Amino acid sequence: MLTTTENILNVTLLEPRQKHPTIFNRFDMLTEGESLTIHNDHDPKPLYYQMLGERGNVFVWEYLEQGPEWWKVRITKRIAGESDETLGQIAAKDLRKAQIFKKYGLDFCCGGKKTVKEACKEKGLDVTVIEQELQQADQIPASRPLPYNEWSLDFLADYIVNTHHSYVKNTLPDIRAYAEKVMRVHGNRHAELLPIHQLVEAVYSELMAHMMKEERVLFPYIKELVAAENTAQPLHASHFGSVQNPINMMQMEHEVVGENLASIRKLSHDYTLPEDACASYSLLYRLLDEFEDDLHLHIHLENNILFPKAVDLEKRLNA
Repeated sequence: MLTTTENILNVTLLEPRQKHPTIFNRFDMLTEGESLTIHNDHDPKPLYYQMLGERGNVFVWEYLEQGPEWWKVRITKRIAGESDETLGQIAAKDLRKAQIFKKYGLDFCCGGKKTVKEACKEKGLDVTVIEQELQQADQIPASRPLPYNEWSLDFLADYIVNTHHSYVKNTLPDIRAYAEKVMRVHGNRHAELLPIHQLVEAVYSELMAHMMKEERVLFPYIKELVAAENTAQPLHASHFGSVQNPINMMQMEHEVVGENLASIRKLSHDYTLPEDACASYSLLYRLLDEFEDDLHLHIHLENNILFPKAVDLEKRLNA
């Protein structure tokens, strides 16, 4: 006999050939927002992928217990119109979750428009593991991170310039110098240092021009949007049309820089030092690692918070 109290289904009491059909039937009977909790004596992960394939992204899967004797999973039917948040949207709301994305190599800045399921599928990762860690992050007390998502757009733009643009301008020249020096000294024994040096030069050229366009064109216009809203004054037409146009260009350039840094990480085997590495070699890899980490946050603040809000604000002002 099935256990149905509080909509619980003890799968171990079913014949093997009846297990998945019964679960599907019980799930289909749920109304939106309702849940079914299944109890099993092993991890029902294959069911997750079967449901995703046959029903689509219409449920939330949450582990309540994971062995060694019982696996308990709450399956909730999504409310119509709800959809998975993107990596960028998740990180914008809670930057702690960005650390989980970073742990698994999921790009939440340049690739922030993908859902967790889409990003995991591309990487061949177990989506249930990442989703579980994201759920667990909700239970960890927050340590008062900077409230980027709550700041006014003009303040956020100034913060990006004063914090991240300044960091790039101060750090990238040193990285260029060390990349050239290490290539010159060690390049004959480590062939990857030549393309790493070339990629560093490309990152420098791209970012310096990129930041100038943001500081002289895009960010001042975003500040005009904020001022127009605050003063209820009409918005002056820009020479580039909609703010979406320069934003599209900035996002394309973000992708180029992100891909170059990903290539450097791959060439360096995640910044693994060879046995003959000198102090400059070690410093170069440490600076590159720190630089990439800062750039991920830098691009996240623009792609996932500043830019979407600027587009929405311009639409409101032109309505």
